[in-house]
Amino acid sequence: MNVTIETERLILRPVTVDDAEAVFKWASDPVVNKYMIYPLHKNISVTKGWLESIDINDPNSYEMAFVLKETGEVIGTGGMYCRSGDDRWNIGYNIRHDQWGKGLVPEAMQALIDHVRSTRKVSAIYGEFAKENKKSGRVMEKLGMTYVRDGEYSKFDGSATFPCNIYERVF
Repeated sequence: MNVTIETERLILRPVTVDDAEAVFKWASDPVVNKYMIYPLHKNISVTKGWLESIDINDPNSYEMAFVLKETGEVIGTGGMYCRSGDDRWNIGYNIRHDQWGKGLVPEAMQALIDHVRSTRKVSAIYGEFAKENKKSGRVMEKLGMTYVRDGEYSKFDGSATFPCNIYERVF
């Protein structure tokens, strides 16, 4: 959805094709990509293709750039997507490796969750992370989410499959 949200340290705004170089920095980083559902971006045209596919006017989808207020740099993205047929929303996020451990993802995602809840019906948020990816699990816990069950997901290209933990927060 085409909105802008501010937090203490970030501006969240729709991610666009103009952000391709910034997004490519982490989408092509094997450390960041290790547990992501998308395959490693090997060239910027892959990144541009993904960015071109985003509909910023879709009321059931928010794909936001995380922009550092201090520098104006796009350092990550995060989103919420309404699950078809109900008012449960999926969340997802990633951020440049040099920005890990600073609390920026929980800050951004909490602001996005608060915004969506103020404008849309949200009965629950749902997310999953590879069991080995403890940092992503910690983000979900900071968002008030709790473990629901085990699961499994694969990268879009089938190159890897991960046992995962599925977390949820009911409102």
